[in-house]
Amino acid sequence: MQIQENCRSLLLKMSLLSMRAFGYDLLLELIPVNRRMIKHKDYEELAISVMSIVDCLVHKTNEKIESATDILKEILKPIVDGEEEINWPPRDPEALKLMEKDIIQREQEGQLDEGFLAEVSAQLRQAKEDGDRPGLEAMLQKVLQLYASTILSKRSYAKKGEEILKTEQFLETIIKAPEKQWNKLLLNGMTVGKGEISPEELDAVIKKRIERTLIRTEGGSYRQRILTEYLKGIQSRAVEIVQALQGKP
Repeated sequence: MQIQENCRSLLLKMSLLSMRAFGYDLLLELIPVNRRMIKHKDYEELAISVMSIVDCLVHKTNEKIESATDILKEILKPIVDGEEEINWPPRDPEALKLMEKDIIQREQEGQLDEGFLAEVSAQLRQAKEDGDRPGLEAMLQKVLQLYASTILSKRSYAKKGEEILKTEQFLETIIKAPEKQWNKLLLNGMTVGKGEISPEELDAVIKKRIERTLIRTEGGSYRQRILTEYLKGIQSRAVEIVQALQGKP
C-alpha cells in the first residue's frame, strides 16, 4: 500500500513539473512566452521524478515476483523435505491433500494471480528443459492441475432447470478428480466401457467448456492457457482410451 501511495505522489509531482516546464499553469492555460519561468531546475526535478517512478515500478514488480515465489514454496512445503529433496509421488499420502487444501484456500483469498501462475509456469518450463528433475516437474504440473480443477469446479453446467445434464455432470466429475483417476472414470462412464456417455457426447461438452473458458478469461493470460490445457488433457485421455479399446494405434 505504501509503495502504491509513493507511486501516486511521484506521478502527481511529475505531472505538475511537466506542465510547469512546458509552459502551462494549473488551470491548463498556456502561459505567455514572456511570462514563462522555465528553469533548468524544473527539468532536473522532472528527470528525477521520472527515474523515481521507474525505480518504484521495478520495486513493485520484484515484490510481486518474490511474493509469488514465497506462495509457491508454502504450497509445496508438505511435499518437499527439510533439505528440499523432492519425492514424487509423496511418501506421505496426506501431503497431496494438504497441498490441495492450501491451493483452494489461497485461491479464495485471491493469492493465485497471474504473477503466481507465471512463476509456476516458468519453473515448470525450466524443469522440462533441464530434464534431470522429474520429481520437480511432476510436482509443479500437479500444482497447475489442482489450480485448474479448483477454478473449473466453481461453476456447474450440469443442471438446466430441473433437468440433470448427464454428460456435463460426467465431465464435472472428471474435472474434480485427480488425474490418476481419469482412466477409471472414463472407462466406467463412456459407452466404449461400462457407461452411458458416448465419446462424441463427451467431446462435444469438452469443446463447449473450452469455448466458455475462452470467453470468460483474458486472452493470452496464464489462467486461460492453464484452464484450457487441463480440459484438453481430459479430451486427449478420452481419445486415447477409445483408440486403445478399439484396437487403433
